[in-house]
Amino acid sequence: MVLLLKIQFFVLMKRRLPAEWEPQSAIQFTFPHADSDWADALDEVIPCFVACIETVSRFEKVLVICRRRAEAGMLLKNAVQKNLILVECPSNDTWARDHGAITVEENGQAALLDFMFTGWGLKFPAFHDNLITGRLHEQGVFGRLPLRRPGLVLEGGGIETDGRGTLLTTSECLLSPNRNPHLSQPELEAKLTEWLGVNHFLWLHHGYLAGDDTDSHIDTLARLCPEDVIAYVCCDDPNDEHYPALQAMEAELRSFRTREGKPFTLTPLPWPDACYAADGHRLPATYANFLVVNGAVLMPTYGAPQDEAALAAIAPCFPERQVIGINCRALIEQHGSLHCISMQYPEGVL
Repeated sequence: MVLLLKIQFFVLMKRRLPAEWEPQSAIQFTFPHADSDWADALDEVIPCFVACIETVSRFEKVLVICRRRAEAGMLLKNAVQKNLILVECPSNDTWARDHGAITVEENGQAALLDFMFTGWGLKFPAFHDNLITGRLHEQGVFGRLPLRRPGLVLEGGGIETDGRGTLLTTSECLLSPNRNPHLSQPELEAKLTEWLGVNHFLWLHHGYLAGDDTDSHIDTLARLCPEDVIAYVCCDDPNDEHYPALQAMEAELRSFRTREGKPFTLTPLPWPDACYAADGHRLPATYANFLVVNGAVLMPTYGAPQDEAALAAIAPCFPERQVIGINCRALIEQHGSLHCISMQYPEGVL
């Protein structure tokens, strides 16, 4: 009888994965601390986190996961205090996009999906980060919203949706042998259809960024925007190591079709001048790692000559939102950027 009821539950369940540009209740950040990978660069990276959190707090609530509430509160004293929610919780690192809950609608009501986070395919420790969503739920941060555990490895930075059943992703990431090796591509698509309600899959097989630890997360390469627009990184320098792969990626994007069989409108984003770490390795600077919030788009900048052009390029994709640049040069030292450190919660979650 219990098995029959479970089968009936999933048959009747209709899920939808909302687009990032839909109304939000909050953005989550996980604050850096001395036991994270930021230990040697806290003075450089904390101002970037503070700038991001203060900016988002002007538009909506911000959920900040931190080790010590009082310490974080002092650093965030200039944020809009009524929109600031500080919660103490252990963490390994700061990449909320990948350890935060993914929100779906279940028959029109919000529900949280707690996918497994394994440090991007077992590359880095994630034993605390993998538990953050469950611990927040136990503390009542999400009220009485249901929390589901699909039993799959999935990071929020690895998927993009338009809120209408389309999923844009990369085979390098989702089909990585260190994530869900027991599933073939058709089997994984079936699981994603079950849990996210998506059924129109767009797989990119080309494109990468040097220095990236995520196996080509889609949010570093190409982003779905309203009105069937895809904003993507475009390398126009034949002498750059990325040129062949990103040209091939652009050709794939041109071949993609919407659910209605129409081509997408493609918006190329500028290619920033190369950024390098102190040891000489190239860092994954990308303008595709922007964050959409209520009333605004936050665009990462890097102190590069192309920063202003990037702000101008994304503005037509979100004509009713303010475009705000935030210097994220410090973030790419640990191989992520603005979208990577944030996770949105749609309306009805907080």
